[in-house]
Amino acid sequence: MKLIAIDFDGTLLSDDGTISEENAGAIREVQEQGNIVVACSGRSLHDTRHILKKAGLDCPVITGNGAIIYDSGQCILKLVMLDKVLDDLLPELEAQGYYYELYTNQGVYLLEKGRKRLESEMHSLHEKDETFSLEWAAGQIELQMRQYGIHYFHHYTELDLPHLEVYKIFVLSFHPERLKQLRSWLSGRKDLSMTTSGRTKLEIAHADASKGHALQFMAGHLNIPLENTVAIGDNFNDLSMFEVAGISIAMGNAEEQVKARSTYVTKTNNENGVAHALWTYILGK
Repeated sequence: MKLIAIDFDGTLLSDDGTISEENAGAIREVQEQGNIVVACSGRSLHDTRHILKKAGLDCPVITGNGAIIYDSGQCILKLVMLDKVLDDLLPELEAQGYYYELYTNQGVYLLEKGRKRLESEMHSLHEKDETFSLEWAAGQIELQMRQYGIHYFHHYTELDLPHLEVYKIFVLSFHPERLKQLRSWLSGRKDLSMTTSGRTKLEIAHADASKGHALQFMAGHLNIPLENTVAIGDNFNDLSMFEVAGISIAMGNAEEQVKARSTYVTKTNNENGVAHALWTYILGK
């Protein structure tokens, strides 16, 4: 028996945000052989479950980059962000005009003015550099707005944050320097973790939240040795699980640093790379 952790965006999902029938079929095949597949995403719990349901897949889920783990309908790990972190971070995000999302037990909370903040960024960048793609940026914005389980808020002070149990803050900016400044401001803090699933993103969570920690926790929960675990991913937030998995598989579209840290490299996410990896390295077809 193997425990196979599969990332979502850029890995299991095609660029249109769906799971192909080839990928879904391959997952069912490895499950039928007695292996356990766990969806391991930076997305919210509600969004992850919705996508799996649409594809007809049933499996444990690791969400919020390892902050939340569900197995057989039961929550077996929940790492909620500390009040002190929220009290420090949210006023700064507002004061500096960042676009941010709050991942909670009720779904994802988006700023009502969030879209305008991102659109303002993309137009200002295009004015300075005509090579900056408005079409690409608009597509990135739409991806965020299409998440399942979205709620909108005017200002974070109107929310009952302790009741909502915020487990991740997602920041998106088309200005690399803006993300660099935020990361620098937060660096050195021991009460939070930072990772990214793309160069325009910064994801902030509980200090112990990571895909690697979650994979270790899940393996222990299921009594599966780490040498019998497999991790498939494409981006920097997948590296922590690559470090602990027995086998790591990078997507053909993965960041070069991720490919360099992998055991194998499969096809791209738009070429059913997950199915190819499962058929080749797990099923031995």
